Amino acid sequence: MAGAAMALALACPAFAQDGPIKIGVLEDQSGDFAAATMVKVHAIQLAAKEINDAGGIDGRPVELVVYDTQSDNRRFQEFMRRVLQSDKVDAVFAGFSSASREAYRPIVNQFDGLAFYNNQYEGGVCDSNMIVTGAVPEQQFSTLIPWMMEEYGPNVYTIAADYNFGQISAEWVRQIVEENGGNMVGEEFIPLGVSQFGQTIQNIQAADADFVVTLIVGAAQASYYEQAAAANVGLPMASSVNVGQGYEHKRFNPPSLANMYVTTNYIEEIDTPASKAFVEKFHGMFPDETYINQEAANSYIAMYLYKQMVERAGSTDHDAIRAVIAEGDVCFEGPSGNTCLDPQSQHMSHTIYLAKVGDDHSITFPKVWEDIKPYWLGEAGCDLTKSDPSAQYTPSSPPPAQ
Repeated sequence: MAGAAMALALACPAFAQDGPIKIGVLEDQSGDFAAATMVKVHAIQLAAKEINDAGGIDGRPVELVVYDTQSDNRRFQEFMRRVLQSDKVDAVFAGFSSASREAYRPIVNQFDGLAFYNNQYEGGVCDSNMIVTGAVPEQQFSTLIPWMMEEYGPNVYTIAADYNFGQISAEWVRQIVEENGGNMVGEEFIPLGVSQFGQTIQNIQAADADFVVTLIVGAAQASYYEQAAAANVGLPMASSVNVGQGYEHKRFNPPSLANMYVTTNYIEEIDTPASKAFVEKFHGMFPDETYINQEAANSYIAMYLYKQMVERAGSTDHDAIRAVIAEGDVCFEGPSGNTCLDPQSQHMSHTIYLAKVGDDHSITFPKVWEDIKPYWLGEAGCDLTKSDPSAQYTPSSPPPAQ
């Protein structure tokens, strides 16, 4: 669909006289990333309905203004301008790929908007106009890579999508491998849209790798798994993105994803009362939902974080909301456990689950790390309570010394 405003508050008549709080939703409901992102829209709709049924945000109904960005960065730019200039939304929930985020982020800054990026990503964004609820490398790789090296060996081969997510994530892997005395025996960057991996598989088979780090994204690149299984690559795999986003263990036949290990802040197999309740009410509203991924949980959490911030601020004014964030106690107990917003970076703490895919594609959790903070940006010098560089940093290009 091109776009539609969803006034979900209409069934709830007992609202204050103030107008609705409008939230823009720019997500890929079609295109290469849709398999992982349609569920984000549903999670936002679920949370909006719950919030409206309970009286709205500070007595005001939530109205969602939804556009299908079609996995097209130009549409992100077009629709971001539209929701901020014409639709006059109070906040925007936007984007799956890092390329999409970086396409729209300058527009958010231009209009002093407030955008929630509810995805796992490569980290480093220090921008007061952005709130990031997904996990970042210091939460996922600092746990995953040392565990894999201890379990399987020090020799690592990385294949990554050839854009900022894959490139910066691979830099994190490289750094953590070297810090832990390991060896990078191979590293390849795969253009988005590539679906044939014969040469890459040959390269991996020729290297002395103990495991493969897969940082590939989208429907086309996911073809790697069946091709690698058919070629009997037979190496354990590690990822910060697969399974937790694109539920490849459900989409591909066993044993394509066997012996993959993923660090994720949520997947629907998590066996806790909070997760089970979330899955149950999700399917109550969307009975045909294919899979409830970490991005769905992040988007759901983000709605309740925004509600809390607006109610504490007494306003949707961004300066008032930032003052609430600076207090350092914006938290929510959700489907993935307790999460809190770091005021320096405006990223979230998370429980990190190590998910292992079995031969039959069942999921087990050999390790859980509680309350992992998004520590790197703050330690590197990002402090949004004092200054706003509106920049993205990497381990090799950290914030300038203050």
